[in-house]
Amino acid sequence: MDRTTPRPRGRRWLGGALALALGSGLVLAGGAGTAQAADIDVARNGGFENGLANWTCSAGSGTAVTSPVRSGTGALKATPSGLDHAKCVQKVTVRPNATYTLSAWVQGGYAYLGASGTGTGNGTVSTWTPDAPAWKQLTTTFTTGANTTTVDVFTHGWYGTAAYLVDDLSVVGPDGGGGQDPDPVVPATPAGLAAGTVTSSSVALSWSPVTGATGYKVYRDGTLAATVGGTSATVTGLAADTAYQFQVAAANTAGESAKSAAVTARTSKATDPGPGPAVPKHALTGYWQNFDNGATVQKLRDVQAQYDIIAVSFADSTATPGQIVFNLDPAVGYASVADFKADVAAKKAAGKSVIISVGGEKGNVTINSDASATAFANSAYALMQEYGFNGVDIDLEHGINSTYLVKALRQLSAKAGPSMVLTMAPQTIDMQNTGTEYFKTALAVKDILTVVNMQYYNSGSMLGCDGKVYSQGSVDFLTALACIQLQGGLDPSQVGLGVPASTRGAGSGYVSPQIVKNALDCLTRGTGCGTFKPDRTWPTLRGAMTWSTNWDATAGNAWSNAVGPHVHALP
Repeated sequence: MDRTTPRPRGRRWLGGALALALGSGLVLAGGAGTAQAADIDVARNGGFENGLANWTCSAGSGTAVTSPVRSGTGALKATPSGLDHAKCVQKVTVRPNATYTLSAWVQGGYAYLGASGTGTGNGTVSTWTPDAPAWKQLTTTFTTGANTTTVDVFTHGWYGTAAYLVDDLSVVGPDGGGGQDPDPVVPATPAGLAAGTVTSSSVALSWSPVTGATGYKVYRDGTLAATVGGTSATVTGLAADTAYQFQVAAANTAGESAKSAAVTARTSKATDPGPGPAVPKHALTGYWQNFDNGATVQKLRDVQAQYDIIAVSFADSTATPGQIVFNLDPAVGYASVADFKADVAAKKAAGKSVIISVGGEKGNVTINSDASATAFANSAYALMQEYGFNGVDIDLEHGINSTYLVKALRQLSAKAGPSMVLTMAPQTIDMQNTGTEYFKTALAVKDILTVVNMQYYNSGSMLGCDGKVYSQGSVDFLTALACIQLQGGLDPSQVGLGVPASTRGAGSGYVSPQIVKNALDCLTRGTGCGTFKPDRTWPTLRGAMTWSTNWDATAGNAWSNAVGPHVHALP
């Protein structure tokens, strides 16, 4: 990232024999010759141009991303999960009895900025914002104690809330002896660019590292295709059986190098994944985690047999608005991508639908124009072709534009055909009435929509269809909120109940499997209801969903063993 505080520059007294170099950090106080250090930014890698260097994040919750960023080529993205609120910390060197201004730009869900161990007051200062759809600056100050030489600067989110991003963090005050980040110079041109594995829609590239580079820009036929932090990239969304020319440039906050020598690679011919199995009348949906956050790590083959729809979580966004890719996480333990694809094929052969989930933990995808809608449709279909996915799940939690998301899903459906599985997992607030962007989207694609599995967790109390307020954790909460969707125009077969598989699967809202079964019976049979009892039943209700198959496995498969057979036995 670019630094937000300008560095001191040299200046001279005109008409005097004494030259005072402010760039050296000295100013003359009162003409008496007493020198004081000029304020500097004592934080290191506050722009995350060097990944997570100098930073430590709890439970592996933080990652350096190249999009979205406020400036430069990197930013911090941290995702709360379970009982972890995604705290990232840097220890900075400070001067005793000095005042510092702590500032950062944030985006996304709940974001806190603060400093601890200051040595004054209770030792901690902080500021926060509940949400920031666009970049928003947080600022606070702290004064160090008489013996304080280091302070922990931190950011964190809140339990069960969306991921937050941080960029351009600074701690401005007197130099405590640690100095500041040196000014970078433009890096050299990368060498060794080579093409690796190709598919019908992607080309893998690699190159040699460049000293001083904090990121690399990959060009396809002269147009920027990707910005990455490492020395490899896979360019996706390409046409089958087509030759492309690629170049790469190294970058840091000082600028971008010249482009490398070009290499040419041709994509392979397209393959057709073929139609997937039909989704059962009553189905159980489970999200499979393509990452390790403390839940049981599973390969796709390990997903419990009760699940009919398996949502692979998650696709990643790229520098191209709307475009998505899938990066298999090494933490899952696959020896190769081919092994993963074989597991997808095996699950489909067993009658399961395997779909790619968009959004969630791996970040937002912006679809707010015709171009981004087309980019989404093309790249999602390319993933379906490459991996054999049956469809997509929409789990966007940072706001959506129904007009363009509908266009994207229509274009994807036209490519994939009538067997495409389309699911959604909106938050409770997103489905409170038919005027919300999520509800409008669901109704607009009703003819191609498989199921909406609303997330009945991390939400607090909500209104039911009877206008009364219901709290999380009850049969009434599940039934009265499902009633809104059923009365609002969705077919019963397009409504599912989304709940955590265990108490560790979400920050709040866990209910026992028995409550889920009671809610299903209330909606389909009119039995097992709480204080709210709908005036009719919906026997064709689709079923239930959980986050996640991994947390289910961690809890000994208690959720799927109880809810799965009950769903499959619905009328």
